[in-house]
Amino acid sequence: MHINRYEKTWIYVTGVLTAVMVGVLTFYAIANNIHPPSNVETIDSASLHLTAEFAEENLGVKTNADGSVTVTLVGARYGFYPRRIEVPANTPLKFRMASFDVLHGVHVPGTNVATMVVPGYVSEVNTVIPTPGEYTLFCNEYCGLGHDQMWSRMVVVDNGSAPQ
Repeated sequence: MHINRYEKTWIYVTGVLTAVMVGVLTFYAIANNIHPPSNVETIDSASLHLTAEFAEENLGVKTNADGSVTVTLVGARYGFYPRRIEVPANTPLKFRMASFDVLHGVHVPGTNVATMVVPGYVSEVNTVIPTPGEYTLFCNEYCGLGHDQMWSRMVVVDNGSAPQ
């Protein structure tokens, strides 16, 4: 069986391009400390409001003993609750989110906070936001007719500490 010289050339070119792209993506992921989600924690979405952590009175910002902050949010048509949170700058933040109804996505422009909130699972994101200001948390997964109104506000306040 004979393979044309030009076909062999294109096979090699596509192989090299594929290897280069995989190499660039791997380098970028390692250099920017990007990891796939690893927190697999299930929860019953139907009784989400009855759990201790995701009950309405327990949502929001909590400061931990080590100085880090845990933010507990619930995504439901058509909003993230609580609607406004205030967190300190330059402080380790852990976002714990769950969906009450359908698939949602959380994105905070200007930060590295972006994740999917899948019904039946707890999504967790760890980050530090160095710049004080007002940020919008919005849904980046279409979730229904009110999707464009699904947002919440995060205010990052200066706590006077230097970046860690």
